[in-house]
Amino acid sequence: MSGSKKLLGSLFLGLTLLACLGTTGCQVSTGGQTLPSPEYLTDDVQYYAPGAEFKLANEAAAQKAHKQQMAAAQVQP
Repeated sequence: MSGSKKLLGSLFLGLTLLACLGTTGCQVSTGGQTLPSPEYLTDDVQYYAPGAEFKLANEAAAQKAHKQQMAAAQVQP
């Protein structure tokens, strides 16, 4: 392979890599600001609605009901 073909192939590869990097979305830091990717408008929203503060609320309610049933059973003669 001649020197000019190697140079042309390397130049083509470099430009292809540069084009790939330019078209992919990523965050950019410009002037101290973190800017979103250009595709943020078409990205799916990952929102999780706030749930209960205490994660085991159902289990705690079941234990409380069981304790009340046991206490009621002990009180009755």
